Amino acid sequence: MADSDRHREKRADPDALLALAGAQGRGRLTVFLGAAPGVGKTYAMLSRARRMKEDGGDILVGLVETHGRSETAALLEGLEVLPLRSSPYRGRTVEEFDLDAALARHPHTIVVDELAHTNAPESRHPKRYQDIDELLAAGINVWTALNIQHLESLSDVVTQITGVPVREQIPDTVLKKADEVLLVDLPPAELLERLKEGKVYLPANAARAADSFFRLGNLTALRDLALRRTADRVDDQMVDYLKQNAIEGPWPSAERLLVCIGPDALSEKVVRIASRLASGLNAHWIVASIEPVDRAVADQAGERRLDDTFRLAERLGAETRRVKGSDFVEEILRLARREHATQIVIGGRRQSFPWRLFRRSLPDALMEKASGIGVYVVTGDDAMPPPTTPVKQRSLALRLAREVGTAIATVAAATGFGLTIDEWVRLPNISIIYLLAVLVSAISSGYLAAIVAALGSAVAYNFFFISPFYTLTIAEPHEVFALFVFLAAAMLTGGLTSRLREQAKVSGERSVTTQTLYDYSRKLSGTAKQDDVVWATVSQLQGVLSRTVALLLPDQGELRLQASWPPDTELGVSDMAAARWAYEKSEEAGSGTGTLPNSAFRFIPLMSPHGVVGVCGIQQDGELLDGTEERMLNAILDQSAVAIDRARLSKESLRQATALEGERFRSALLASVSHDLKTPLATITGAITSLRELGDRMDRQSRDDLLVSIDEESARLSRFLANLLDMTRIESGSVEAKRDWVDVPDVINSTVERARKVFPERVVEVQLAPGLPLIRGDSVLLGQVLFNLVDNADKYGGAEPIRIYARRDEDELVLSVVDMGKGIPEKDLEQVFEKFFRRGKPDGRAPGTGLGLPIARGFVEAMGGTIKAESPAQKRKGTRMILRFPVEDMPVEDLSVEGRAMS
Repeated sequence: MADSDRHREKRADPDALLALAGAQGRGRLTVFLGAAPGVGKTYAMLSRARRMKEDGGDILVGLVETHGRSETAALLEGLEVLPLRSSPYRGRTVEEFDLDAALARHPHTIVVDELAHTNAPESRHPKRYQDIDELLAAGINVWTALNIQHLESLSDVVTQITGVPVREQIPDTVLKKADEVLLVDLPPAELLERLKEGKVYLPANAARAADSFFRLGNLTALRDLALRRTADRVDDQMVDYLKQNAIEGPWPSAERLLVCIGPDALSEKVVRIASRLASGLNAHWIVASIEPVDRAVADQAGERRLDDTFRLAERLGAETRRVKGSDFVEEILRLARREHATQIVIGGRRQSFPWRLFRRSLPDALMEKASGIGVYVVTGDDAMPPPTTPVKQRSLALRLAREVGTAIATVAAATGFGLTIDEWVRLPNISIIYLLAVLVSAISSGYLAAIVAALGSAVAYNFFFISPFYTLTIAEPHEVFALFVFLAAAMLTGGLTSRLREQAKVSGERSVTTQTLYDYSRKLSGTAKQDDVVWATVSQLQGVLSRTVALLLPDQGELRLQASWPPDTELGVSDMAAARWAYEKSEEAGSGTGTLPNSAFRFIPLMSPHGVVGVCGIQQDGELLDGTEERMLNAILDQSAVAIDRARLSKESLRQATALEGERFRSALLASVSHDLKTPLATITGAITSLRELGDRMDRQSRDDLLVSIDEESARLSRFLANLLDMTRIESGSVEAKRDWVDVPDVINSTVERARKVFPERVVEVQLAPGLPLIRGDSVLLGQVLFNLVDNADKYGGAEPIRIYARRDEDELVLSVVDMGKGIPEKDLEQVFEKFFRRGKPDGRAPGTGLGLPIARGFVEAMGGTIKAESPAQKRKGTRMILRFPVEDMPVEDLSVEGRAMS
């Protein structure tokens, strides 16, 4: 078992192996890093490229910026240089790296200078490092150069140091993912000398650079940043190697601190000292606490102090961990090896003489077993507050008295019961009764009561049941042995029973917590609206904590009370001030905190990945939450913050989708209006201008033709505006179809006559089945529907005639408008009825406004019918618009009216 555990502990880190596997097949990125321009990064790249070329390697120079330096330009001789791509930019032509040509050439290694460069606007990628990432993905190795000031995390620091803003920036992850970082270093004095000699910039630019950026102090600071960042990158590579190869630390390449804390008052001092150590060593540090795996929390004040210490460590930049375990020393060392810690920082108090004889302190035990890891012990001082307060001491004394009293009572009861039995029957194993007393004490009160009961039972058993009676003297040697065996068995049994009691208590508390969080998670999974999340959070917290809860969310820039329990809860002026502070500063405020403690509520900000989404107030009532309640509160608030943020983002996404849809319709409408208004207006304006200027000199036929054009285009405008008005009526739901009896053949004939006037060159054929019934509907709307379908067929139906069919199909009247045009693709059969959708003609134009068919569908549905489009796939030609209307039986009174009308 030990061997399998040891083998399991030495497995490679899965994340590190996944990262290593993800790099397979990609090119290697080598970054030549410098503190400032002119240190020789490009020179070093080209020198290395020449050596690779001489060794027979496949090296291509994709782009190099020489900045007029003759020494650098001379290194290009003999190397293959990729031609640049010309790109127009702001009225002039700029030369850019040709990414497509580099991918087509696909060399083993390519040199691409100026990693932080911004590409021309029409380039595929806005930044050059994105071009390089595409080259790496294609399996090409890339060499590039970078100055330290271009890293995004350091740009503000560099601006503060030099006073020169950094315009070109790249994410730090680019450098972090580099396979090799080569520092090209040059002392600041030599760099300034090169600047004076004109080897960095041309003389005109060198003078300006010396007055602003190139100062001795600036260059020294930049050099320090470059050296530190390079060292950090090497350290990260070393840690990756350790994790990939399952090599346990420590590794003396860089300092890593593991800080151990507990619920005592010394832990805060330990964290602050560790923070200063980590800052001075530029080290990564982790703050961890080892909590008993099978012990219930007894010191609630200590648990709150531990939580406060964790929050302090997080504010100071530490990573925090909570570890469960029974052997503190082994758990600390296991965590230290897993995190490759080089030093363990722990607090320790000076032990008095008697205690040193019975047990070692935790720092002493660590120093004995921590091979290769330094142990830094932080000691307390006299000014530090005592670990226990007078109130806690009184409660501890009461608890001890209660446990001792329970033990004495059970032993007394066992003695009385044993004496009663002994009066009637002499039993040789009457000591079993005292074992029962020990078990009862352990179950009811704990380990201390079990020990006291065991000792008391031994004394009582000797006094009352071992000869000579009523004395503590033991006459027979075997009785002495039996008594000690009984005492050992009683203490062992009591200890195990007490341990089981503690474990059962802990398991019960954890099961309640787990079930509560599970129930709350299920509630949140079924809620999508923010109000539902808010009320679920409030009701859950009130049920768990049994306290007044208030939840405040921002509304139009102002923090407002959204929900509370009880519902009639009101917040005073001091409460709202504390809530606003918690929201604006992202830290707790109110009762029990150092900010606005006069408030009756403790306000906790709800943190999501996108910032603070609200504030939760918990009424304290002078009683702080215990550790279990605090952890449950934090878990519920974390889930609530994510759920509220998710609901807010969902609402925002819906709003943006609606806005985009409205913008799309508005753009389509404007495009349609601009086209369909501009063409007829241009025709009308041209005709009127001709009549006005040439009216007397034109013959009658020409004037008549112009007047006909004005009439036709005016009718076209009228139809277009009518379509817009009809679509508006349909969208607003104000279309009210009549319920008159409609003679369909009459409507068809009137529609055909209207179409022949509008489309005189179009042939429309009608085929009607005999005995067509009347339908309920609106003859005007039906006529408009048929005209829109004929108009659509005229635009897309080609030169062949348009055919209108009418027949009865059981309880429906079926109308069809058929053309023999190009047809409609299957994917567009339903889309043609959407607003502003227009099909392209063979010449590529999309005629019409895209409103005719949507209006037809709206009118047909208003009359209780249906409409659909069919385009037979086997013919690959023609479109059929099919309308279906229900046929109703005509009442007797309507039949008599109809008969009189016909006569």
